[in-house]
Amino acid sequence: MVGDQYWLFVGIVFIGILIGSLVPLGILMGPMMCEIYLCYLRKSQNQQVTFDMLFKGMDYFVEGLIVALINIAVMAVVMVPTYLIVMVPLMVQEQPGLASLGIFGSILFAVLMLVYTIIILWFLFAYPLIVDRGLQAIPAIKASGRAGLANAGGLVGMLLLYGLISCLGACCCYVPAILFSPLFFGDIFLACREIFPAE
Repeated sequence: MVGDQYWLFVGIVFIGILIGSLVPLGILMGPMMCEIYLCYLRKSQNQQVTFDMLFKGMDYFVEGLIVALINIAVMAVVMVPTYLIVMVPLMVQEQPGLASLGIFGSILFAVLMLVYTIIILWFLFAYPLIVDRGLQAIPAIKASGRAGLANAGGLVGMLLLYGLISCLGACCCYVPAILFSPLFFGDIFLACREIFPAE
């Protein structure tokens, strides 16, 4: 889909994520994600995409911000108690080590990974749906959650594959991960389109 403008999408995704990361609490990340997916939407409609389109999606600023803040809040509800349960006891031990947690730690880690995966699936299509369907934040999150869980098998496989590739890319000074990122976002957009066909 992005083949003839691949390098442009490398720049769009890289700069979009960079700008989104500059401000804490996801204040800019949500809107920038919407703007990135806006570029994919235009490309899917056979329109020529230009770099300045990355900054033309401010119509989605509020909805993107709401999704990002809810996502962060949900992650905090999961991560903070886990940190307190696991890390604090480790820090007060004379010889801290994950092995000291034994079976409890392994079970807690497995449960945490399951919950973390569910959260990712729940929010996976929220930004594309805001852009593609013009949904508000809460309806987009609800629709994304239902679709993500209903198609969990294929989506988890896709996320694991891309996660592995990204980790390998990170080991090479992140350059391969950056070059691969437009394909990852494009795949999420196309998966969303497959589940929610264009009207």
